Amino acid sequence: MSDAVIKVENLMKSYELGGETIHALNHISFNIQKGEFIAIIGPSGSGKSTLMNMIGCLDRPDSGLYLLAGKDIGKMDDTSLAIIRNQEIGFIFQNFHLLSKLTALENVELPMLYAGVPTQERRERAMSCLEMVGLLNRATHMPMQLSGGQQQRVAIARALVNQPAIILADEPTGALDSKTSKEVLELMKDLNKIGHTIVLITHDLEIAKQAERMISIQDGKLLENGGVLFENERIFKDSATKY
Repeated sequence: MSDAVIKVENLMKSYELGGETIHALNHISFNIQKGEFIAIIGPSGSGKSTLMNMIGCLDRPDSGLYLLAGKDIGKMDDTSLAIIRNQEIGFIFQNFHLLSKLTALENVELPMLYAGVPTQERRERAMSCLEMVGLLNRATHMPMQLSGGQQQRVAIARALVNQPAIILADEPTGALDSKTSKEVLELMKDLNKIGHTIVLITHDLEIAKQAERMISIQDGKLLENGGVLFENERIFKDSATKY
C-alpha cells in the first residue's frame, strides 16, 4: 500500500497570452511520500509557481488527477478547498505574512480559530508549536519586535499548528540573510526528521540540495533529480539573478 500524501497524474494547466497558448503545466506526474522532504526547483517562467498553486489548492488544473492525503482535489468546490487549505496544508511564505497587530502567539492561533478549535486547546497547541521552534519566550511579542528569522519561525509554528498533511514552503529563506537562512533550513530538516512532510519551492539550487529529493520543472515539464536535472546547473544558478 502506497504512503503517498501527494499523488499527481497528468496534470495540465494552460493560459492564453497574446493569442498564444502557454502550457504552464504539461502532463505533470509525481508522488510525494508521507515524511519526505522534497524541493521543487525551476527558473523564472518554468511553471513552478503554477505547480505550487496547484499543490496548495489555490488553483485548479485544466485536467489530470491530484490527490492530497487521499482526497481528490479536482472534485471539490471552493468551500471544501478552503477547508483543505486550512487543515491539510501548512503554508510558509517568503515574507512571513504575519498580522502586525497580533502577538506571535495570536498569529499562531489563527488557523485554529478559522477551524473552530476551542480557546483553551488553541492556546495550548500554539504554545507547544512556539516551543517546538524555540520561540516560547517570544509568545507575547509583536512581529515588529522580532527579527526576520524569528518571524519566519513564528510562521513555521503557524504552519504546524493544525497538524497538516504537508508543509508547503514558498521560498522560505528568500527574505533572510545567509546565516538565518541556514538556521531556518536546519529547523525544517529537524521537523522533517520527526515526521513532517515538507515541500519546498525554490529557484536556488543550493537551497534545493538541502532536501532529500529534488524535482526540477522546466517549460512546464518535470525532471526528477539525477541525470538531466544537473546536466546544466548553470541554468538554475543563472536564473537566481532574475529574482
